[in-house]
Amino acid sequence: MKTFQIFFIMVLIIPFAEIYLLLQVGGMIGAFPTIFLVVFTAVLGSWLLKQQGFATLQRFQASLAQGTLPAYELLEGVLILLGGALLITPGFITDTIGFACLIPQIRGKIAKYVVDKKLIQTIHPFQRAKAAEKDVLEGEFRKED
Repeated sequence: MKTFQIFFIMVLIIPFAEIYLLLQVGGMIGAFPTIFLVVFTAVLGSWLLKQQGFATLQRFQASLAQGTLPAYELLEGVLILLGGALLITPGFITDTIGFACLIPQIRGKIAKYVVDKKLIQTIHPFQRAKAAEKDVLEGEFRKED
C-alpha cells in the first residue's frame, strides 16, 4: 500500500477506535473520571512537550556550535511535535503513541532507525555546494544587439 492510502485508512479508523475505547473506559470508571483522565493526559503531555522540546533545542544548538549536522535532533524535534499533537488530541490510543514519542529512549531509537535505514537523506550543506560545483561551466557572457 502507498503511504497516502495507509494514512487515509488510519485517519478513518483511529477516531472510531478512540470513541469506542472512551465509551468502554467511561462505562467502567464513569464519565467524570474518564474526562479527568483525558484532560490530565493533555496537561501532562503539554508539560512533557515543553520539557523535552527545550532539551532537544539545547542539543540542537550544541551540535550547531560544534559544527556537526544535528540530524538526530531535527528528527527528534519532529517526533516531539507529533507526540505533543497526539497528546492534545483526546483519546487513549493517541495518548499512548504521543507519550511514546516523548520518551527520550524510544524517540532516540526511532530517530536512529530513520537515519540508519536512510529513510531521510542527510546531506551536509558544504557537501551539497561541492556537488553543485561539478556541474558549473565557466565562461563569459556578452549581449550583442
